[in-house]
Amino acid sequence: MAKAMALNSAAGLAGMLKAGHKHMEGVDGATLRNVEAAKGLAGIVRTSLGPNGMNKLVINHLEKIIVTSDCATIVKELEIQHPAAKMLELAAEMQEQECGDATNLTVSFAGELLKMCEDLLRMGLHTSEIVMGYKKAYEFLEKALPELVTETIADARDAKELERVVTPVLAAKQFGYESFLAPLVVKACMGTMGKGGKPQVNTDSVRIAKIMGGNVHQSEVIHGMVIMRGSEGAIQHAKAAKISVFACGIEASATEAKGTVLMKNADDLMTYNKSEEKKMDEIIKSIADTGTKVVISGGTVSEMAMHFIERYGMLCVKITSKWELRRICSATGSTALVRLGPATAEELGFCDAVDVKEIGGRKVVVFAQGDNAADGCRVSTILLRASTESVLNDLERAVDDGVNCIRTCCLHGGLVPGAGATELELSRKIKAYGDTCPGLEQYAIRSFAKALEFVPRTLAENSGQEPTDVLAALYAAHASGKAGVGVEITGEGNGTRETGKEIVDLLHTKESAFRLAVDAAVTVLRVDQIIMSKPAGGGKLGI
Repeated sequence: MAKAMALNSAAGLAGMLKAGHKHMEGVDGATLRNVEAAKGLAGIVRTSLGPNGMNKLVINHLEKIIVTSDCATIVKELEIQHPAAKMLELAAEMQEQECGDATNLTVSFAGELLKMCEDLLRMGLHTSEIVMGYKKAYEFLEKALPELVTETIADARDAKELERVVTPVLAAKQFGYESFLAPLVVKACMGTMGKGGKPQVNTDSVRIAKIMGGNVHQSEVIHGMVIMRGSEGAIQHAKAAKISVFACGIEASATEAKGTVLMKNADDLMTYNKSEEKKMDEIIKSIADTGTKVVISGGTVSEMAMHFIERYGMLCVKITSKWELRRICSATGSTALVRLGPATAEELGFCDAVDVKEIGGRKVVVFAQGDNAADGCRVSTILLRASTESVLNDLERAVDDGVNCIRTCCLHGGLVPGAGATELELSRKIKAYGDTCPGLEQYAIRSFAKALEFVPRTLAENSGQEPTDVLAALYAAHASGKAGVGVEITGEGNGTRETGKEIVDLLHTKESAFRLAVDAAVTVLRVDQIIMSKPAGGGKLGI
């Protein structure tokens, strides 16, 4: 204790902390280092923004190759170490959880705000003045953004309206396939909404099955479940089937204690298994007597049990994953039994058709539900086909974003113009607001407005256009009262187009992305010291 109290005041901070620590402070030592790290991360993902965004090829620590333009995936697989860039990663993660889309907007906008503050710091503004200006600008943005709403989705069960909303989201990830994928996503989501009450989508209820081979246009929606393995027996089809689900294996239970059987003659050997066979026959017969046509086992199915299941004409499927077992129970309305025996009428499930199919050289079991399901189909599966694994994975990410978009649309139906039109209009309004503000905060407010320009500028850059010319044309259009004019990614005309009802974004997704981006940027700006202790652990063993 006495040694710990003997602080060498001449040594300063180094004498107070353990040896091996790192310490950085001040504008150049901490703030600008953090800004540089955040700019680096934002620069990586910004070129992936929009339909013409570039893919990133990431090789993670397991040497798995990921080719994608999805910001959430890129940021997660990069394994970021810098604490400031980590804050941007956490903001993207939160956006992915809340809305499932616009993660690139979150990270890129936060990076752009920090890039702008770099110039402000060099001009002589204090960090607190920049933070105050950014907060005032964001408060103004919160009030101005709802004013840009062009329409609200009144009926979330209208397939055409949902397709219109989800198409731009899918186009941003899979440009060229959006017109084919949008009806699939809408059909799958509408199949899980139920027939009555307020429409809502649970993202866990829309499953994605990936089978390599064929092409994207062979993808389809199945109202029900797809199990990625074949059946256990020879029976491969069942119509209007009652289903018994067992969370346990279908086999004779083993005794807890070991026993020894003494056989004195050949008859003892011949009749040794008779009682076990008789008991198993009784159990399987009692299951068949309930009207069961399909048996699902969560564990092992013994050869003897399989023999009797085949004898009574039942289709047997083995599902080892408890999560898959829960979903199949949800899809068929059945209850998983932990005992081996006949199910009651309430515990039995129902499915219109259970078929074993071969798709792309792989056997799968398809549980398809029709209109006979009691409260609509509770699970839908989108069966995706593509030539390579990386394309399949990227399709899955795009579909996942589409499902999240429809979920958000059911809760908050407000729509704003897309293609950078909303950001440019906000930039104009915030710039005008900054001109009315006294004090040094006005410089930060103007920088906030300029940072919003990055969306139309990046869309123009990624589509091979001259960003300065496109921005000038956009400002001219917006100044004349056309608030819905955005970037034309094909480059036709002067690079601008009226978004109309075709290119729209969800208001709630934009609000969430801006909020998280500003919070992340302000948090990074408020840091004036970085103190890192010595990492735990010794050197690597020479094995």
